[in-house]
Amino acid sequence: MKAMARWVLMAAGVATASASAAPASSIPPAALIQPAELAGALQAAAGSKTVVLQVGFRTLYDQAHIPGAEYTGAAGEDEGLRGLRERVAKLQRDTPIVIYCGCCPWTHCPNIAAAFAALRELKFTRLKVLHIPNNFGSDWVDKGYPIEKGRSGSLNSGS
Repeated sequence: MKAMARWVLMAAGVATASASAAPASSIPPAALIQPAELAGALQAAAGSKTVVLQVGFRTLYDQAHIPGAEYTGAAGEDEGLRGLRERVAKLQRDTPIVIYCGCCPWTHCPNIAAAFAALRELKFTRLKVLHIPNNFGSDWVDKGYPIEKGRSGSLNSGS
């Protein structure tokens, strides 16, 4: 539990250090997927072609991320948006994509709305956003959903 408290405090510090972005509330409810739904779908469809992208901060990705998720960079920053665009450049526009951040409470996330807007501009049609109301630790890790640790699957060394 101490590790989780440390994770939450660090996440809050990282989140407040970044620039503000459009609010996550700008994402339409139909584009959201809940943690239990995503965890179940990923488990049921092992080997699925769903691309899961973490669009938050490197330190949070390294601590814990969804198995198979790729790190693209903090989408609230230009470098992170570039990493996201580069990662999806060769994908078909109907590729299922799930993006998530989880750095802080949903209403304060500096990354998720920017990532969503960028992928919408690129005309991705099967885009979902993992709704993480509080943070990745309490809304995914503490609920026992599967995680990986470290830099596996990461694309970008920044942030």
